[in-house]
Amino acid sequence: MGRERELSRLRTLLRSARLLTLTGPGGVGKTRLALELAGSVRGARAGRAHWVALDSLEDGTLLPQALAAALGVRERGGRAGVEAVVHALGTRTVLIVLDNCEHLADACARLAETLLARCPRLRMLATSRETLRVPGEVVFRVGELSLSPSDGDHDFAEPLRSEAVRLFLERARTSDAEFGLGPGEARTVAEICRRLDGLPLAIELAAGRAGSLSLPGILHGLDDQLSLLTDGRRTGPGRHRELGAAIDWSHRLLDPLERVVFRRLSVLGGGFDAQGAAAVCADGEGGGRRGDVRDVHHTEAAGRRGSRSHVRRDQVLRVICALEAKSLVVRVRGDEPRGTARFRQLSAIRAYGMERLAEAGELQDTWDRALDWLVEQAAGAVAPETFPDTAEGPLAQEQGNLAAAVAHAVSRSDRRYLPLAVALARLRYQQEQLTAARTLLSEVLARAPDHEDRGAALALAARSACLQDDHAAALAFAEEAVAAGRSGRHPARLANALDALAAARLCRGEFSEAVAVFAECLEVVHTLGRPLDLALCRHHLAWALLHTGGTVRAERLMQKCLPELEARAPQGQLTAALHTAGAIRLAQGDVDAAERRFAEVLLKTPPGESYHALYPLEGLAIVSAERGDLERSLRLYAAAAAIRRRIDTEPEAHWWDLVEAAVARVKEGLPPSGVRAAMAAGRRLRGTRLIAYALRGTQLPATGHDRDHVRSAGRDDDGVRSAERDGEHERLPGRVGMAGQPPLTGRESAVAELVAEGLTNQQIASHLGLSKSTVATHLDRVRDKWGVRSRTQIAVRAAGRAAGTDPGP
Repeated sequence: MGRERELSRLRTLLRSARLLTLTGPGGVGKTRLALELAGSVRGARAGRAHWVALDSLEDGTLLPQALAAALGVRERGGRAGVEAVVHALGTRTVLIVLDNCEHLADACARLAETLLARCPRLRMLATSRETLRVPGEVVFRVGELSLSPSDGDHDFAEPLRSEAVRLFLERARTSDAEFGLGPGEARTVAEICRRLDGLPLAIELAAGRAGSLSLPGILHGLDDQLSLLTDGRRTGPGRHRELGAAIDWSHRLLDPLERVVFRRLSVLGGGFDAQGAAAVCADGEGGGRRGDVRDVHHTEAAGRRGSRSHVRRDQVLRVICALEAKSLVVRVRGDEPRGTARFRQLSAIRAYGMERLAEAGELQDTWDRALDWLVEQAAGAVAPETFPDTAEGPLAQEQGNLAAAVAHAVSRSDRRYLPLAVALARLRYQQEQLTAARTLLSEVLARAPDHEDRGAALALAARSACLQDDHAAALAFAEEAVAAGRSGRHPARLANALDALAAARLCRGEFSEAVAVFAECLEVVHTLGRPLDLALCRHHLAWALLHTGGTVRAERLMQKCLPELEARAPQGQLTAALHTAGAIRLAQGDVDAAERRFAEVLLKTPPGESYHALYPLEGLAIVSAERGDLERSLRLYAAAAAIRRRIDTEPEAHWWDLVEAAVARVKEGLPPSGVRAAMAAGRRLRGTRLIAYALRGTQLPATGHDRDHVRSAGRDDDGVRSAERDGEHERLPGRVGMAGQPPLTGRESAVAELVAEGLTNQQIASHLGLSKSTVATHLDRVRDKWGVRSRTQIAVRAAGRAAGTDPGP
């Protein structure tokens, strides 16, 4: 609110400045202004915006890693840290926003200078209480909100023209829907805003009390607190004094229970949900876990050292909601998996809370509960898993808290460091931040000569080394992990170590040895009674057998494991298994079955340029080569190769040999000009258009529950497609849909065609002059008429009309 002029000026500056830094005191609104600015330029000249929150990052050496994680950059081709980020950015048009740089100013300055020098189309936006002092930096000082005049009389409307007053009123109505201004109260609000120097955060904190205090009461409370903080002098550093007074005053108005929860939340710098907050804030045996929890009356000494205040788990969520209403915690939007609300404390408020926590003598106890809870979460995530390194656990949302806990534990030589560090290394591995993962694991292995976590750390180190092509280290780690597993009494740990050893053998090209190790792993997993782990192990063995030519045995293994994987496996593991099934069929010469499996993988692949889409695209290129569709084969190959370059990934050598052999045969069958044209056309295919092209003419899985039925998506070679299923004709774009359904309207057809072009709902809305919700409604009708579920299936069928392959009614 009230930043229209600033936003207009900032948009102009961002068009010419490659590094724009918003500076100003805490609470002045730098982060909100940056959010609004980044959102308003997204998709424009500044490029796609990527937000990097730094307030919970304590170590500047980890800044490149944090940026890589925010960008989704993974270590490829031996590149790590800044080099990986530079390579990923390349010449892309991107806007990177670094929020809260002041405590990492030197590290941010070095990173910005390096990236701007090496990435010519990169722009950066930073928020900081101090400038970064980088050559070419443009500094924009964010001022306070405008205030109404303090001298002379003015009418009722004059204060309402003040940005600060308007913010106060909006926030007050959020706290109390019936809030309104009485006679003369506009001037009281204006005076409150002047007392707070127009600082947005301080104004929101004060306005949050409008439901429980009168406006004169708020003003008098602020005056008293300002006098307390400055010994009655009004000549201190104003902005810091006003913000500190507002936070301290808001804290003093909390009830005793709210004060305790407020200060304890400050250790969760990475944000929190209700479960995590309860575990960290609630007292009782086991660091807040269910047990003998007492509800003891709070005393006036609450908040001072020696306090015996207790908090029950069932009280915490109610307190968080109360703190949110008072602006002492904020909701984290767009970061809520499975509908779970997450919250955080703003950095200035969290710093104040940490001071109160230390003052109360509760700092170490609160950290103890946080560490216990994170250890419990880490153990719970991997307890049912034989292969924990690929398991998707709940700790991904707690990565910031986990990193802080690891730093706290290692500084105190806490025994909980080892399981926490292994859990954090596992997250880094899953993000392919491999150097960071191996650095953590090296420290764990140095500190855990005999610890139970050593075997898991060795197996994870082996897998990380494999991805870095450090084959010797991978084998050494894996063999030590197996030795540790054989000496123990935990078959699941031995199975995990054997799986890592087999992977190391595969990376070294030792396929027969890998098959033998996977077979032993399968025998061990058989004894565990875990169907999903058994299915995963069968898939791994089948993939190794494919490398040795054992396709018959591999096919039997896949028939056994696929039903379980389709029912329970995470998306990435399922798509890998479907690709293996397709590759086995391809090796057996069953081109049609291979095509169906590769098409199924593409249908299950998430939008965007995904690693999981590459193998099926290349598989379909081989299928097209086998069928003699040479130009299509080259287009698919070129499109996949372009994606591999953009995301910087290489295929496994055995698979790539198959792809290159097929492409070599294709190139021999075309003139050089035809090869060049097909390759150029393939490189232009991206996004949904590429998927639609790849699936055109393939046998797609049915949309219903009967997976034995498939339907043709259309041949693009001779214009003939079979559209029959169960004796009924299935109509295509622009005509009638499923039997008995009316044809698409002109608007619905236009929306479907734009989906095939790869446009998002928002882009379609802009293109057609519709609202986003109207576009969504049209797509729902298209799905109903065509009997399809996914956006990709809509794109495939819409592409048929564009290619002239619609057979008509």
